[in-house]
Amino acid sequence: MKELIEYIATSLVDDPGQVRVTQERYGGQTVIKLRVAQEDMGRVIGRGGKVANAMRTLLRVAGAQEGKRVSLDIDEPQ
Repeated sequence: MKELIEYIATSLVDDPGQVRVTQERYGGQTVIKLRVAQEDMGRVIGRGGKVANAMRTLLRVAGAQEGKRVSLDIDEPQ
């Protein structure tokens, strides 16, 4: 699932070298954290959050197929 988000994000951004995807477990839930360059935040989030919501939906479906609860956090770059 981490690879799915990484693939989608690198396809969307201008600077794929700045894409960072990490995976953390909290109890029974897995949290995928996505970090991209500041200039690419708009592309990853999309107008009205549509791209981010679509990525979250794909991630939930992929997780459900494996019987896991998964969520996506898009972090601000540092």
